[in-house]
Amino acid sequence: MFTQIVTILIIVSIVGCILYGRRLVKTEKIDAVFGNPERAKGGTHWIIVGSSAILLIWLYYSWDIAKGFYPKSANELCQVAKINESLMGLKYQFPIEEREFKSTSVIKIENENLKKITIEIQNSPDLNNQQKLKLVGFIKKTSQLIPLLTNDSLMETNTKIKIKEMTDELRLLSTNFQKKDYPFETELEKNERQEAIIKEGGWGITTVQSGTGSIENTMEVPLIPSTNKGLKFDAAAKELKLINDKFFKLKNHNPQFKISIKQLKENIKTYRNNLSESDESASTYAKNIVKIARRIEFASIYPPTALDEMQDAIIEFDNLQKKEQGGLRLIDMLLFPAGTIVASGPSCSEQGSGRWLPKPSDTFNKFILMSKPSVGYKNIPLLWIDMMDVSKIIGFILPDWIADILPGEYPVHSKDGIVKQNFKGQVLKVVTGDFKLFKIPVPYGHIWDSFMRVFLGLIFGILIGVPLGLFMGLNRFAKGFFDPLIELYRPVPPLAWAPLIISVLGIDNTGKVFLLFMVSLSIMIISARAGASGTQLSKIHAAHSLGASKKQILRYVIFPNSLPEILTGIRVAVGMCWGTLVAAEFLAGTTGIGFVENVAKKYFQYEVIWITIFIMGMLGLLFDVTLRKIIDKTIPWRGKG
Repeated sequence: MFTQIVTILIIVSIVGCILYGRRLVKTEKIDAVFGNPERAKGGTHWIIVGSSAILLIWLYYSWDIAKGFYPKSANELCQVAKINESLMGLKYQFPIEEREFKSTSVIKIENENLKKITIEIQNSPDLNNQQKLKLVGFIKKTSQLIPLLTNDSLMETNTKIKIKEMTDELRLLSTNFQKKDYPFETELEKNERQEAIIKEGGWGITTVQSGTGSIENTMEVPLIPSTNKGLKFDAAAKELKLINDKFFKLKNHNPQFKISIKQLKENIKTYRNNLSESDESASTYAKNIVKIARRIEFASIYPPTALDEMQDAIIEFDNLQKKEQGGLRLIDMLLFPAGTIVASGPSCSEQGSGRWLPKPSDTFNKFILMSKPSVGYKNIPLLWIDMMDVSKIIGFILPDWIADILPGEYPVHSKDGIVKQNFKGQVLKVVTGDFKLFKIPVPYGHIWDSFMRVFLGLIFGILIGVPLGLFMGLNRFAKGFFDPLIELYRPVPPLAWAPLIISVLGIDNTGKVFLLFMVSLSIMIISARAGASGTQLSKIHAAHSLGASKKQILRYVIFPNSLPEILTGIRVAVGMCWGTLVAAEFLAGTTGIGFVENVAKKYFQYEVIWITIFIMGMLGLLFDVTLRKIIDKTIPWRGKG
């Protein structure tokens, strides 16, 4: 129901926003000339159209629309796939989907192989005339095996009877398949099937928490038929499989053929045993002739008209089952793009875009599960709120050495085993957070850990990189001294530094934050230096002529002029930091978005992978939107001369 409502709302939003946009263009008076940035402002309705179109494509190609509007369609297509799988083996033997009989194809191939090996033997310099004559004789006897199988008069009565029985079974199946009450299920069988359906669950990947705390996937397409149509196809598929197994066990081996191939094998075996070690080529050719004879023996070769009635019965049933699918074929065609439901042995699975592109509904459900502290991912939620005592925060911020520098000694227990606190001991409790105050909500989880790592790395890069970049842009010594150092490490990819930094600083937050600091530092230095060195000289001269000091020139002229470059650098640094963080958490980490994705890819948890991608995109967008607002507020003059 939720998917249906969302789909309808998306379509209505797209159509409504397009109509609104067209009407706005006709009624809105635009005074700004082409190229004026004012023309690009607004357009919220087009943002809605773009976002809705992406979501609609996701719903469509993940087959979530099919799941929302026709939740039983996957189960029915699973039963149809079972029939198609059973029919495939039978149809493969006939010119139904192939151009010719399988018997005809095998005969053509083996006759061609016999001709090739005959030419090779006759032209071989390693064989004498006697060996050539003997081997060619074996080839003639091998080629004479085929007419023994294709001759209708030599075909055994028992083989004809079995083919007739299978043909009758196919026709009976076609007759029963058209009946509404087929497969004639009893009330007890129906109740047992309904119980099994409830236990099996519906279409979609079900998420369960394993003993290790990870989220595991169960069956994606239910196998037990849940509708009358599905039950009909499932029962027919089982009957077809039995007929299929009978057909492939049946061999058209009449007594004359059995005697001939047995004699041929024995003669070739005797011939090879009598050859000397120097006659290796003759032995190899004889071995290849036996291989061809065995392929003829195990192939399903029949007289040209022996299977005509069976072929007609297969075509008749195939047409009936396609007709019985009815609107299901249309649903498969329209709502299952780039694939369908396929059967493989006892199971069914999604084959196509619906397999690797998770459904929004499943993804949303899994996101909620991963956000709960009771489930989470590896026992840690994606994002949650924990009530933390303020004392813990104070203890984290205040250094322990504050208590150490105070005069006096820490309290010592008395002979009665009692410890009386003094002032120094009380201060130590404060700086270590060993006291109770009041609790405040504090976020925690994988998302929060990644967010804080990027935020801290970016802040440290800004605090050190911006002043240093301004200094390099204004001072010859600073530029000459620091420029080689910056340019030496800046071109090196962050991932090249990651193993070294993590091995030195550890896999905890220190190593990851320092790596992100290195990434943002070089970007901020270059941005600030470019902004400082790009200040218009006329503005500086004007400030000097008005009596401004160096500090005033730096504060009111150079720094404002550098702000556009600095803020643009921050936007670039945010993207670089996110990319580096995920890679760092891939290499070493026990929390964070990169860690979650790394574990998910090992277990092929596509929903989890898409969730991490979406979260990274949303967090990056949040940073970028925040910076855009800051840019609009702090440098409104940008782009206006």
